[in-house]
Amino acid sequence: MKKLSIKTKGSILSVLILLFILFVWHIATAPKKVAAPVASTTSSEYQALMGQSSDGGNSMDSVPKSGFPTLTQMGQTFVKQLSHPFYDNGPNDKGIGIQLAYSLGRVGLGFFLAVLVAIPFGFVIGMSPLIYQAFNPFIQIFKPISPLAWMPIALYTIKDSSISGIFVIFICSVWPMLLNTAFGVANVRKELINVTKTLEVSPLRKAFLVILPAAAPTILTGMRISMGIAWLVIVAAEMLVGGTGIGYFLWNEWNNLALSSVIFAILMIGLVGMLLDIIFAQLQKAVSYAD
Repeated sequence: MKKLSIKTKGSILSVLILLFILFVWHIATAPKKVAAPVASTTSSEYQALMGQSSDGGNSMDSVPKSGFPTLTQMGQTFVKQLSHPFYDNGPNDKGIGIQLAYSLGRVGLGFFLAVLVAIPFGFVIGMSPLIYQAFNPFIQIFKPISPLAWMPIALYTIKDSSISGIFVIFICSVWPMLLNTAFGVANVRKELINVTKTLEVSPLRKAFLVILPAAAPTILTGMRISMGIAWLVIVAAEMLVGGTGIGYFLWNEWNNLALSSVIFAILMIGLVGMLLDIIFAQLQKAVSYAD
């Protein structure tokens, strides 16, 4: 009998863990039967407001154990949201597909601008110890600052919430790419550099044909980290500035007390983040090489 691979065993274990989580969720949120006393008008109105039923008698009523949505309610939310993901009924009522598209657009633009700045500058400071030492204090000061701390300054100077969100993505994406690029360039094997000196290769050809391929795995690692941070930050930024985006959608659903939609939005954020990470992991794998 053929043995299962580690990957297959891991997949089976993941499915079992998911089923266990769903089972616990079902048990924790399943309604329980309680004897309902004669309800007054006030209590009946309260139960109706909370989504509970009351027949005003002494029969056994089904009462939720908690306010957490059941699996059935979550399934209905998934069907509702995914059946028409691109509807647009006005500023505060857009489908999940449109909200994700706005967020991905902001993340993509901010990330692209960060690539244009971080990778060339990372090359420069990676190839020059003097420039690295000159800029290192500034990098170490600005790197630990929370990206959201820049939001008030961005809103004051730019005066546009959407562009301010893009700026926040840019500022949070720069540092991992910059530092990983500099590290990768600075740690290219000396044998390769010595060969370029022996062959008298021009600096431009050396950068593109020798250093870039050698440092590519490290650069992609920085880009992968930056994308993860950018997707995390855009949700918080959109919750602050409002308008459109998955962060605004999540906050708006919370204000509407639609907890099932809040959980749905959280799961969508996680799934999109996982897909983005998989894309960069495949790119990183494609440029990696065996020593």
